[in-house]
Formats: sequence, structure tokens, C-alpha cells
Amino acid sequence: MQPEYASLFKRACKACEQSYAPYSHFRVGAALLCEDGSVITGVNVENRSFGLTICAERNAIAAAITAGKTKFKALVIATPDAAYPVSPCGACRQVISEFMPASAPVIFGNTEDSYVTSTVAELMPHDALHDLSSGHAHDGPGHS
Repeated sequence: MQPEYASLFKRACKACEQSYAPYSHFRVGAALLCEDGSVITGVNVENRSFGLTICAERNAIAAAITAGKTKFKALVIATPDAAYPVSPCGACRQVISEFMPASAPVIFGNTEDSYVTSTVAELMPHDALHDLSSGHAHDGPGHS
């Protein structure tokens, strides 16, 4: 893991200490690197009604938006209770793709030595949202 991402992974792991996971006992921490160099962390917050659980990735992005930050360079996710690297869920992938460039790195791992390095585009292939936000949604085949 590159040193910059290893530092973010440590921050994500530290954030896991604040995770609220009394049902699954599956802690998740996220560290979001903002364009200005600041780092915003988030954790998963479970609820008895599992559908109301909020993932660490979405919490980090929401906290950053709340702090007035809207441009992000990288996202690192730690799942220390897992036996292998666990990728973001579908809802998180959708939110990540809303706020991060397609080329932005997304690193997820259960340990500093067991991780996957990906990009937003690899997590969300054929993502029309990036086309919509750039005004090129109608530039596909058959559109002039």
C-alpha cells in the first residue's frame, strides 16, 4: 500500500473504534481524502432495522459535505473484522460515484497487508451519472 494510503488506512482503522455495530459486530471505518488535503472519517452506524444502517463511506461523505468540502481525491475503507477485503455496498458505490471522479482511487482492506486498490470507475462501470453531471448524457450513439 502506498504510504499516503497506508496513513489513510490507519485513520480508517482508528475510526472503527467509534463504529456502532452491536448486531453484526462488523466494524467499518472510512477515511476520505479531500482535495485540500484534509481527511474526514466515518463509521458504520447500525440500527435494529438493518435497512436503516448507515455505512461508513456514506457517513464520511456526508460529514465532508456538512463541513463544506465537495472535492475528494481518495477513499480508504477498513473492515478489520473481516477475513478478507470487503468492497463498498451498492448504495455506497452510488454515493461515491456522485461525489468522486471516476479516476479516484478507492482502497478497501481488512488489514494493511490485505487490501484491494480500485477506482470509482471500476466499482461503478457504465456509470451514467458522470455523463449527466458533465452535460454529455446525450452524446452517445445515435445522438448528435
